[in-house]
Amino acid sequence: MPAGRYASFTPESVVFLTELKNNNNRDWFNENKKRYEEQVLDVALRFIHSMQEPLADIAPHFTAIPKRMGGSLMRVYRDTRFSKNKTPYKTNIGIQFRHEQARDVHAPGYYVHIDPEQIFLGAGMWRPAPDALKGIRERISDKPVEWERVRDDKGFKRHFKLGGEVLTRPPRGYAKDHPQIDDIKRKDFIAIQNLSLEDALKPRFQQKVETAFRAANPYMAFLCKAVNVPF
Repeated sequence: MPAGRYASFTPESVVFLTELKNNNNRDWFNENKKRYEEQVLDVALRFIHSMQEPLADIAPHFTAIPKRMGGSLMRVYRDTRFSKNKTPYKTNIGIQFRHEQARDVHAPGYYVHIDPEQIFLGAGMWRPAPDALKGIRERISDKPVEWERVRDDKGFKRHFKLGGEVLTRPPRGYAKDHPQIDDIKRKDFIAIQNLSLEDALKPRFQQKVETAFRAANPYMAFLCKAVNVPF
């Protein structure tokens, strides 16, 4: 572990990802695998390790697991089976701090995304499963005051904006004039904070991440209640 309280990413990480984007093939990756391990993999694992203690304080039921496989770091290998894009490797660093009861990326989680063109933090649920999505919509409908308080919280809005896809029509069972219909129509319940590449390379990038995640606590607590997992 490097000295100091916080971990951040490095210019070398960004250079590697840029080169991988321009050389997204197995031969190049295999020739540069040692660079990947030192400049991307190890750097990301140090960041995840450094987030363990603060995440336990921010959201104790969410996990920071610094493992090469099966932990918080999303794998570099793309699943190309059902995609027209057959390039074999992801050209970003994706880190998801999932709920301890999570089975996949669709569960509640906090997210850090690093690539040369886009840096962002996320909090919430991407494409929740049908039962989970139903629970969120029902809680918004049943607890509109609580939802509006969470959604419009000043600390939350200072860091995040709600993103993701939205249905064009109301889901079954909800009238088009429902007071909360704009949020009920959401397919994703993801909050996003866009950052700059310079932010990711600063020594106190992790501090910025911790501050943002803490600001998302009311939002995350609402979602966890909606899908019946502890926050």
